[in-house]
Amino acid sequence: MPEIDFNDRVVVLAYDGLCTFEFGCAIEVFALPRPEFGAAWYCCAVASLEPGPLRAQGGIRVLADGGAELLQAAGTIIVPGWRGVEEPVPPALCDALREAHQNGARILSLCSGAFVLAAAGLLEGRRATTHWRYFPALAEQHPGLTLVPDVLYVDEGSVLTAAGSAAGLDLCLHLIRRDFGAAKANAVARRLVIPPQRQGGQAQFVERPVPPARGAGSLLAPLLDRVRGSLAEDWDIARMASAAALSPRGLHRHFRATLGQSPGAWLLAERVAQARTLLEAGRPVQQVTDDCGFGSALAMRQQFKAAVGVTPSAYRARFSVSP
Repeated sequence: MPEIDFNDRVVVLAYDGLCTFEFGCAIEVFALPRPEFGAAWYCCAVASLEPGPLRAQGGIRVLADGGAELLQAAGTIIVPGWRGVEEPVPPALCDALREAHQNGARILSLCSGAFVLAAAGLLEGRRATTHWRYFPALAEQHPGLTLVPDVLYVDEGSVLTAAGSAAGLDLCLHLIRRDFGAAKANAVARRLVIPPQRQGGQAQFVERPVPPARGAGSLLAPLLDRVRGSLAEDWDIARMASAAALSPRGLHRHFRATLGQSPGAWLLAERVAQARTLLEAGRPVQQVTDDCGFGSALAMRQQFKAAVGVTPSAYRARFSVSP
């Protein structure tokens, strides 16, 4: 994989009334020293357009490293949760973010940080998401936006938005994966003791997790393990329902209740995730197509590109450790 020049720093935005958790997520991911990665890693700073010290939720105070000059020199800007959905975003902040984006900076919002991006006009013509609690307010304030409900994050290239709180970690890991590949993203995830990858389209909220033990509600666990171990096989709805001793309708109901998505959507996400792993290992595209059960190279190309944003060949060329 080619080295990436990150002389342009990651800048985490701070302001009075800052959401502490999302701010902490960004600092943990991008500002923590990682000598095991060598020089090829991010350089991080905190910027604010307001005089400090700044008050964060929980009584914490934050001192910024600089102001607008850091935003204009940034390669990536992280906007944590905004101080209130009814709080207006200062015009000076909107202007600074627009100028930074025009200069080539990527802008990421975490949770209600999407309100800041919307106020700056950075979500116009793009898909976006935020915490499910804030959807009505964001849609009311900005009725022309294309809001995507019930997902963890949305990647629109230079503008990325995450849903509530912990989904910000998913988006940060997704960015690392985009920039440096799966190995470094997985290493950071291990340090955080969280799953290395949750698909952006995964539901924000499900009624209950898949139970690891026996008992009511655990019907899907053996099926999920079996399907994951044999993705090359044909797993239509009828076969999955039969394997789980459920009717097709019951299968759909259990998937929606435990995973927040349909059986078909879950199966496709598993196939794409496995395909990414195999492509990163340098496997030929046709072999990955067969091993992951896509049926044909055309089907894999279409489904993979829809999920990841690039073709399998392009993904392999960029992220393979042994091209």
